[in-house]
Amino acid sequence: MSAAVRVWRLRKNSTWLDARLDDGGEGAGVELQFFRDNALISARRWPSREAAIADAERQLRELQRAGWNTHW
Repeated sequence: MSAAVRVWRLRKNSTWLDARLDDGGEGAGVELQFFRDNALISARRWPSREAAIADAERQLRELQRAGWNTHW
């Protein structure tokens, strides 16, 4: 099992949101995971890393429009 890699982190007030990618091993696709204050809140498997990153970037733009700020 591989470790998930953070794609981005957002902050609003005292809450953190992370998007992480977990490749899950060969042939399993890539899982895009969303965490709120380090608790998993959502996960979706994508057939490729590119598709997962595109969805993470779409989610990032929507959250930024809602007032979340990027923070590493």
